[in-house]
Amino acid sequence: MSSHSINSRTVLLLIDLQNAIDHPSWGNRNNPDAEAQIGRLLMLWRERVWPVWHVRHDSTDSSSHYRPGQPGNDFKTAFAPLPSEPIIAKRTNSAFVGTDLEARLRAGGHESVVVAGVITNNSIKATVRMGGNLGFEMILVADGCYSFGRKDWNGKEWNAEGVHALPLANLDGEYCRVIRASEILDVTR
Repeated sequence: MSSHSINSRTVLLLIDLQNAIDHPSWGNRNNPDAEAQIGRLLMLWRERVWPVWHVRHDSTDSSSHYRPGQPGNDFKTAFAPLPSEPIIAKRTNSAFVGTDLEARLRAGGHESVVVAGVITNNSIKATVRMGGNLGFEMILVADGCYSFGRKDWNGKEWNAEGVHALPLANLDGEYCRVIRASEILDVTR
């Protein structure tokens, strides 16, 4: 990791850390320690008074637990934004679509973004890919996100670890750098 990557201008972007993600309908997930890793990063950013931005998914699907007005739309207590921390409300899987995220990053001179949250193969992947395409240095925390098991187009069941690992492999090197939370914590000591 280059020395300029993680510094006081690096945004910690926390994606969709809302109560809806804990609904049992999602099924089994991988990386049960993701919240602990995200919490370590959040503590570091807040101690250093570095920029922490929260993405909130406001689903337009009437059956979604992420729909505004539902308890699932609320941020998880451990990741509730402080009054000084911006909230970017999105309605699609990418935090760049239909939001002012790109404009905020450019206006603040933020060239690098550390991404953590949910779901690796959905909102994480879409946001990281678009951020990389827009020229931002995207840094994805592999152990700071997670996925759920899925059935593919051919009907084959994939476990959550496989569903999580494939987007990491697809994104790394082309759209972002995939690293572990400990690597960030070690570099910033």
